[in-house]
Amino acid sequence: MGEHHPFRSPMEAAALARRVADHMWANDHASQALGMRLVDVGPGTAHLAMRVRRDMLNGHEICHGGFIFTLADSTFAYACNSYNLVTVASGCGIDFIAPAREGDELNARAHERSASGRTGVYDIEVTNQRGEKIALFRGKSYRIKGHVIEEA
Repeated sequence: MGEHHPFRSPMEAAALARRVADHMWANDHASQALGMRLVDVGPGTAHLAMRVRRDMLNGHEICHGGFIFTLADSTFAYACNSYNLVTVASGCGIDFIAPAREGDELNARAHERSASGRTGVYDIEVTNQRGEKIALFRGKSYRIKGHVIEEA
């Protein structure tokens, strides 16, 4: 993981992760349109939240799995791009544990499990406001060329 952590201090790494996230957030119209909020970000980690709205309910009157997936996927994106190396998803999967209901506040927290070379593995846990597990998402990332932001 050395090439993903070319920083002199944890504080510098955290500051860079925040600058990258702020830049990405300014252009992340999909996540914003769904009412997501960027709660926290750090090197290899991210936390996004989203309130389940009525227009997110499926025919069973529970949150459509696609919205839960999108929350987890967005969180994955912020975590794997936090080193300012442009990174995309190469694959992901989700397991739905419990339903989310209208008004629930969903929290997705991403943690880097592995990063070496151009690939990484990230686990994202989605919980509701009571801390109950809603879904478990695993994303595999692939680093492509470039940086998210230009560093001074």
